[in-house]
Amino acid sequence: MDRVLEYVSHHPWLATATAVVVALIAVYEMRARSESLVSVTPQELIRLMNQGALLLDLRAPEQYQAGHLAGARQMSGEQILKAADTLKKHKEKAVVVYDDTGSLGTAAARQLAAQGFTRAFTLRGGLAAWRADNLPLSRA
Repeated sequence: MDRVLEYVSHHPWLATATAVVVALIAVYEMRARSESLVSVTPQELIRLMNQGALLLDLRAPEQYQAGHLAGARQMSGEQILKAADTLKKHKEKAVVVYDDTGSLGTAAARQLAAQGFTRAFTLRGGLAAWRADNLPLSRA
């Protein structure tokens, strides 16, 4: 322990930089774990779909028309903010939101959770991950 203190006293900038890097790694890991708690893989989504999950597509209407998950509803960001009123019968049900890449989905899932939805998820990697697994899209 004395050697560590001696090292820190002789190299304060290096010791500070090391502490900052360790703190950044800890923050990154905590953030990654918190996001993984609200995201599902395409395979997990299929299981949730079979159990009757509500799917919400956050993309623009023209993108939705070009191809979406079977049974999904198209909703805008403004509609997500008011979802507690429009989707109140689904508050205890699994609700999965997705977009093209998954970037908006995490924020939307957190917004739904803040509104009282107990099982709000996002599709990890968005529709791109769904397509990467060669899973089907609906065009109806």
